[in-house]
Amino acid sequence: MKGMAVVLGFDTSAAQCAAALLSEGGLLAAVEEAMPTGQAERLLPLLEEILAGQGLGWGDLTALGVGVGPGNFTGVRIAVAAARGLALGLGIPAVGVSTLEARGFGLSGPVAVVEDARRGQVYLGQAGRAPRMLPLEALGCLGPVPLVGSAAEAVAVVTGGPVRAPAMPLAEAIARSAALRAGTVQPRPAPLYLRAPDAAPPSEAPPALLS
Repeated sequence: MKGMAVVLGFDTSAAQCAAALLSEGGLLAAVEEAMPTGQAERLLPLLEEILAGQGLGWGDLTALGVGVGPGNFTGVRIAVAAARGLALGLGIPAVGVSTLEARGFGLSGPVAVVEDARRGQVYLGQAGRAPRMLPLEALGCLGPVPLVGSAAEAVAVVTGGPVRAPAMPLAEAIARSAALRAGTVQPRPAPLYLRAPDAAPPSEAPPALLS
């Protein structure tokens, strides 16, 4: 496929390992494996399998798309680190795409993307506004706007808004969004964290060492 745009998008921001492969805007292959743990060991073999299944190799890729969250702290780091390393080694651009952007990709009209953030909280994405994390009960301020995402059913109870299905699977949306942006200068992919990690360094100073 020399001279053709070939884009590989992938995501490990939740309990899955997902990837999609595009060529000239057409979907060649997509896969999503449920996986609460083990994404670090599975991601690169999965990407190699999806390429090999189409008779392609790493050198055929012209761009990468990677899900940068918000989502599972460790999962987001796995995918972003892989994308950075692959982009550097292959000499191709890597485009970071937020989960919130990907869930709403391809949908027409106003929509609020709402993803489950656990602990009674929701990640909220709206066009023209920075992504936020809010308590579920605070989402009543949205009004009856259409909702999409893993928390859409729960938020609809609060807002009365209709629930819409995503236009396409997450990894495909990431790949398509990346394909649209790969021709422009993009920052290096970086994790989008809206919640501090559960494990934090101790706040107290360590004891002095005696010489």
